[in-house]
Amino acid sequence: MISGTVKSFYTMKTLFFSWILMVGGVSGIGANWGTQTSHPVPPSTVVQLLKDDGFQKVKLFDAEEGTMNALRNSRIEVMVGIPNDMLLTLATNVKAAEKWVSQNVSSYVNDGVNIRYVAVGNEPFLQTYNGSFIQSTLPALQNIQGALIKTGLSSQVKVTVPLNADVYESKSGQPSDGDFRSDIHDLMLNIIKFLSDNGAPFTVNIYPFISLYNDPNFPVDYAFFDGTSSPVVDGSTTYNNVFDANHDTLIWALKKNGFGNLPVIVGEIGWPTDGDMNANLNFAQKFIQGFMTHISTGQGTPMRPGPIDAYLFSLIDEDEKSIQPGNFERHWGVYTFDGIPKYQLNIGMRNVGLARAKNIRYLDKKWCVFKPTTSLNDANVAPSISYACANADCTSLGYKTSCGDLDAMGNISYAFNNYYQKNDQDEVACGFNNLATLTTKDPSTLTCRFVIMIETDSGLSWRLKGVRNRSIIVVYLLYISSMFLITLF
Repeated sequence: MISGTVKSFYTMKTLFFSWILMVGGVSGIGANWGTQTSHPVPPSTVVQLLKDDGFQKVKLFDAEEGTMNALRNSRIEVMVGIPNDMLLTLATNVKAAEKWVSQNVSSYVNDGVNIRYVAVGNEPFLQTYNGSFIQSTLPALQNIQGALIKTGLSSQVKVTVPLNADVYESKSGQPSDGDFRSDIHDLMLNIIKFLSDNGAPFTVNIYPFISLYNDPNFPVDYAFFDGTSSPVVDGSTTYNNVFDANHDTLIWALKKNGFGNLPVIVGEIGWPTDGDMNANLNFAQKFIQGFMTHISTGQGTPMRPGPIDAYLFSLIDEDEKSIQPGNFERHWGVYTFDGIPKYQLNIGMRNVGLARAKNIRYLDKKWCVFKPTTSLNDANVAPSISYACANADCTSLGYKTSCGDLDAMGNISYAFNNYYQKNDQDEVACGFNNLATLTTKDPSTLTCRFVIMIETDSGLSWRLKGVRNRSIIVVYLLYISSMFLITLF
């Protein structure tokens, strides 16, 4: 939640941004809609949010039936995704590709879903994947394209591969030295030629936040759009923000390999709001609204003038995402998990900020907290916290995060409550060997929200099904690592 002073500031900015964006050259902004969440907002509610906010496009990471059905007759342009773990099957089995297209494209197009793209994989060439999808991505792309041709949809639905910006590089740091990574250079050119031959776009995910996260010496102001003390000078061109420089590094790479006119989509761009010292509401609002204002004139970048086709990342927080990249990974949403806008944002189609999700139903107003009469030195405290955090979400705890103001008891209570709420307030989930108790007094602080989960149709106790006895404390003792406690006390 944001303070009244900050709200007033954002409200004044909204009027200005609204005018700029309405008269500018934005042809439509999209949003990434991920579903790795324990308590999802109903798909129909999410689609209404997209429409209320003026999002004209949505990018999905799979073809989940409820999501696709909710998009019927919405007129929202859809990029439907194929997960990486399906690439090998689709690459080696033409019939599997045809079946996938039939079930996840043709049937929904016939039902009124405005599918415009199929995203084959998601950042399959990340160096952290150690080449796992090097051999399967292009054949899968070719087989999906073949299936679209067979169904007569290839002129309406285009294939693409969302790629991380690490597929290209500039050894000098200047965009004009951009080229594709040497280990995948030939493969990239084969993919690009295939996209070009089929009238399909190149999709790239660009994250200035990651540049700042990975490099403590990265100039903070260079990540944003209001000028920098550390510009990059490339010949006669001066780059004052990392987005333009990164984007144009790709354009140079395409140009020097003979594909300078290939359409480019920015598949993901955003800023997280928690889980790291630089992931906060102020930076996120500044970055995303700055990006919208930056592209609103339709001027594009120095190397690629014209409107920029982009999808914000992401729409709603996802508490089930892997935190291997960092604790911020679950906090990319412009909305909280329950559809509350985190900050004011105008995307050009409304003269007010983001709408709030309607008709959200919450569980009872009760929280699970550390019993105040219990000693912090109790032998069961450490394993209980570790178990709770391993099976719920404690990424808001830590240095300069939203819950960084909590004391030791507050940290424990936060962990207990998150586990309890994630298990639909099952009474067993607030046991912790008699360390916890229920309260009807909200323990939230000005910056740290102790959540109450929303009602879902998934039934009770998604974590505790079949584990409804007090011996659960035995499992607690199998905690991952007591090192987590260092950040709690």
